[in-house]
Amino acid sequence: MASRFKPLIKAFGLVDGIKFYIHLLFKKYGAFTSSKYQTTFHLRSKTTDKYTFKQVFLDDQYNVSLPFIPTRIIDAGANIGLAAVYFSHRYPGSKIIAVEPSRDNFQALLKNIQGHPSIKANCMGLWNKDVYLSIMNPTGPSSSFMVTETSPDNPEAIPAESVETIMRGEQWDTIDLLKIDIEGSEKEVFEQNYEYWLPKTKAIYLELHDQMKKGCSKSVFAAISKYNFSFSISDENLVFINDDLC
Repeated sequence: MASRFKPLIKAFGLVDGIKFYIHLLFKKYGAFTSSKYQTTFHLRSKTTDKYTFKQVFLDDQYNVSLPFIPTRIIDAGANIGLAAVYFSHRYPGSKIIAVEPSRDNFQALLKNIQGHPSIKANCMGLWNKDVYLSIMNPTGPSSSFMVTETSPDNPEAIPAESVETIMRGEQWDTIDLLKIDIEGSEKEVFEQNYEYWLPKTKAIYLELHDQMKKGCSKSVFAAISKYNFSFSISDENLVFINDDLC
């Protein structure tokens, strides 16, 4: 039990840590209010929300030392918004674009980012061009939805944009931090049409999913190798730093 208790105290402080511990100990879900993060977290039962919460706040998987302070952040595969809230707290004054294709996850995301006006949420996917997508495994875990291209008249169609489109829409000339956890779609994102945005991106946190879609790592490293990125690993994420911009 101490293995859970101590990380909660470290992440949220004594009072909130004890409160969260009691809730999690009895497998309760619902609302968890954090004074530190100025957020009421909404975790759903029978989903992977509790595991995602552990990854972001207890395992502290995005606690990466960067040679600059990010102010322009894209959170692709934002799920229920926990990483976006973490980044908003860690980098005050930043603007965060949270991208999530699942409508159910997106509704939870909107609840979790209340009180964080710096987070702009978009219910859409990330792809190498502007298309429509559909979820391939709608009965899968809530943090593992995979997508594929579809026609716009598909009733289950979800809009998707490229990184370049997001940049141009926000009038950004660079991206400070691009977090990508998109369940295999990184293969398509890095496969083509990356020449505009990739050299203008300072840092990338990326989780590979070759176990879900073959060719992900090949696509990512083939694109990254064309530019001057240094590479490290932090928890489940590959970390790429653009040495030409940093």
